[in-house]
Amino acid sequence: MSNSENMFRWDLDDAGIVTLTMDDPNAPVNTMNQTFQDDIRATVERLEEEIGDGSETPIKGIIITSAKKTFFAGGDIKQMSKATEDDAADMFNMVEDMKASLRRIERLPVPVVAAINGAALGGGLEVALAANYRVAADARGSKIGLPEVTLGLLPGGGGVSRVVRMIGIQAALMKVILTGAQMNPSKALATGLVDEVVAPEALLESARAWLLGDSAKATQPWDEKGFKIPGGDPKNPKFAMNLPSFPANLTKQLKGSPMKAPRLAMQAAVEGAQVDIDTALRIESRYFTELVTGSQSKNMMQAFFFDLNHAQGGGSRPLQADGTPYPKREFKKVAVVGAGMMGAGIAYVCAKAGMEVVLKDISLENAERGKSYSEGLEAKALERGRTTEEKSAALLGRIKPTESYDDLADVDLVIEAVFENTELKHKVHAEIEAAVPETCILGSNTSTLPITELASHVKREGDFIGLHFFSPVDKMQLIEIISGDNTDPAILAASLDFAVAIRKIPIVVTDSRGFYTSRVIGTVINEALRMVAEGYSPAVVEAAGRQAGYPAPQLQLADELNLKLMEKIAGETRAAAETEGVELDEGGVPALVEAMLHKFERPGKLEGKGFYEYADGKRTGLWSGLTAELREELGITPIAPEDTDIQELVDRMLFIEAIETQKCVDEGVLLHDADGNIGSIFGIGYPAWTGGTRQFIKNYDGGVVVGGGVGNGGTGGSGAAHPERRGVAGFVERAEELAAKHGPRFSAPESLKK
Repeated sequence: MSNSENMFRWDLDDAGIVTLTMDDPNAPVNTMNQTFQDDIRATVERLEEEIGDGSETPIKGIIITSAKKTFFAGGDIKQMSKATEDDAADMFNMVEDMKASLRRIERLPVPVVAAINGAALGGGLEVALAANYRVAADARGSKIGLPEVTLGLLPGGGGVSRVVRMIGIQAALMKVILTGAQMNPSKALATGLVDEVVAPEALLESARAWLLGDSAKATQPWDEKGFKIPGGDPKNPKFAMNLPSFPANLTKQLKGSPMKAPRLAMQAAVEGAQVDIDTALRIESRYFTELVTGSQSKNMMQAFFFDLNHAQGGGSRPLQADGTPYPKREFKKVAVVGAGMMGAGIAYVCAKAGMEVVLKDISLENAERGKSYSEGLEAKALERGRTTEEKSAALLGRIKPTESYDDLADVDLVIEAVFENTELKHKVHAEIEAAVPETCILGSNTSTLPITELASHVKREGDFIGLHFFSPVDKMQLIEIISGDNTDPAILAASLDFAVAIRKIPIVVTDSRGFYTSRVIGTVINEALRMVAEGYSPAVVEAAGRQAGYPAPQLQLADELNLKLMEKIAGETRAAAETEGVELDEGGVPALVEAMLHKFERPGKLEGKGFYEYADGKRTGLWSGLTAELREELGITPIAPEDTDIQELVDRMLFIEAIETQKCVDEGVLLHDADGNIGSIFGIGYPAWTGGTRQFIKNYDGGVVVGGGVGNGGTGGSGAAHPERRGVAGFVERAEELAAKHGPRFSAPESLKK
């Protein structure tokens, strides 16, 4: 075996230390691909042969490090995403084979140290965990952790079994495995995942120093006689008393969502803690295999790896006519017109990205009030130690409140963020265009108003683009970029550059009323309001939203969006439909909204009363009048709990959004599935386990039900599990079933039936 054939470069020095440098010749990063599996097996065989029993070997210790910028990128997601239930046996054997190599490394009679030079996530950390000692370089951007649960998986390369034995069951689950936390080296040290953090240039020297020092040990703690898991194991009476709270807390955290990975990760940890390390590793492999060959991991890998890379990597960035990329554009100074909550948030993220920001409103007092939002955020960041006085002062110094358009004379981009009213926006855009330079991009933060129509009132229509931010802007990662009919592709490319500069995840859509995200979220909120109007208990409707996996249930969302705005948007949509000769199917929603607004004066969270009651801006519970006064006002007959099928309600929510997304695809509003998936998860809270609205259709699995059982709720009828329903055909079958029962809005579009 020559070194050129092996990704583990072998260097033996005069002190008897072998440095194994991982450097996959066929990939930009090291992953647990076939090359790794073959080469680690061959390397282990060579180590065992040359070391023997350790008595006469020149090898005194081993350093595992990497020649790449990262230490090790983890599992081969392309390979894993293709695994099906038919591949279960092969997948299990492959994982077991790879883990056997790591196990052989940690049982060598000489000490092994992992010199972690950069990011070590998932499988990367699992390689390091097989060493006796871990030294991490304090490299910029380096992340250490086990994020598998965020991809619908669990750490299957020994991560669960070893971390449980290193820091205890509770800490392993709550701090590392179930959170999927990606920690900087210092946090990883505090958590107990690494043993030492050093400057990058001192990494190999520190690794050698440990190997040559008195504390170097070749035996893992869990291989020593009498080893006990920190904090106890399930056989320990004190620990056993607290064990029932683990699944209870997880259920509370998941809110009934059908997400499998956290549950199986907990089972692997608890079951594995009751047996020896080798049996624990096998238990872990079985649960990993179940997840990696199932539908949820496919969905989540598609969304959070492939689709996210598409969005963040410029997958929707247009090219010039000759096929070359547009030159990257820099933004040094931007203007935000409208200093309300949205405008204030946009100003903050721009200033945080290092841009000069002009925050304009009709009065200086209003503009300064908008800046105070940033001041509040920075005060909290200082309090929590997330920034310094110097950095905070510099950030706030970049925001200039003003009432004068004269301050917009040299900006690169302007973002209008005034009230959602067409006439007002036309007036403001005319004022903006007269004040800014010819090179300035004209952006509008609108959530529903067609961009082409807004652009028709400016001279430079080609420079006009929609930049739809989500509230609160400082927390929400998504930005929806809307290209109007006349938007210049160069402006779209530049807008994507802006999104990257302010660290947002961009999706690109074409123009229509509501674009993509607002249009789709409107369908699910309306569906929830229909359920209330039909007589379902509002508490049950909210429970269905939570159990589906939505981060916020629908009535809560309605309160946050505000019924006044919803009524206004519904009115404009209704008027547009009438103009086109289209009849809308609105059910009992308009009457319900009208009663809430004009009879009971409960518009939403902003006014402190909506579907929920509020105290000091915090929800205290659903308004009791929903099951009393509102029902009496509208003549609603309550549906008894025993006649309620939770799964049916869940399916109505998931399907109505997926079907509307398909219509967006058919109409050319969505051009890439990745934009649909990322937009639905990061923008409007579509459940992560589905992989997004497009992936939910393409990889539909009728066997997934809420609560983890077959059928759920009072009747279990049409909401019961149907594992035979798979893919687009299965989706269509269930959609037609819902349409027959609830109306044609659930009928699958012809494009799916084909």
